[in-house]
Amino acid sequence: MKKENKAKSFILRVDTDTMNAIEAWAADEFRSTNGQLQWIITEALRKAGRLPRKRKKEEAKED
Repeated sequence: MKKENKAKSFILRVDTDTMNAIEAWAADEFRSTNGQLQWIITEALRKAGRLPRKRKKEEAKED
């Protein structure tokens, strides 16, 4: 099954030093800058317990 894309676009202003660090980190992880930002945000939300838990049915589909 194809995953439905529910992504929202937004503008983010980041200082030059921070952006350079994100770009270098993304390159080290073989990700795009956008992918790295998504990963950073998702990890922060997960660690803070802010993401909704996946349902068992959804987890079974991913296996």
